[in-house]
Amino acid sequence: MNIGQAAKTSGVSAKMIRYYESIGLIHPAARSGAGYRHFGDIEIHTLRFIRRSRDLGFTVEQIAELLALWQDRSRKSADVKKMAMSHVAALRQKIDKLESMVVTLTKLASCCQGDERPDCPILEDLSAVAREAGEPEGKCDGVMDKFGR
Repeated sequence: MNIGQAAKTSGVSAKMIRYYESIGLIHPAARSGAGYRHFGDIEIHTLRFIRRSRDLGFTVEQIAELLALWQDRSRKSADVKKMAMSHVAALRQKIDKLESMVVTLTKLASCCQGDERPDCPILEDLSAVAREAGEPEGKCDGVMDKFGR
């Protein structure tokens, strides 16, 4: 199949297929006499593997490692599990940071009157954080996330 069909079948855009090929994540596709890429079942399976890995938040570098492990039939499943659990830990850290941001922004928004006046505790807090430490906080004093921001 051509790159458009491969993109549709695998769920990976043609642009990303070209990119993955250019960085060596996938092997260059076979070419027709006219220079068009041709993809077979193996390439589609690999592209689906990459798509699923991306959907789970793995980086391109991590996907390269996962592909190598997937293709190495003598690998240890413990190596794959270790990588997955490391990724889980990184995702949990991101979740914690996002939850902290939600709490902080919710508190700041609750301090804002949301009226026609120009006073805005949200902007004042952002301004205070942008300045050097020791500057007074905005009208919503004491609003900090669990990291002291």
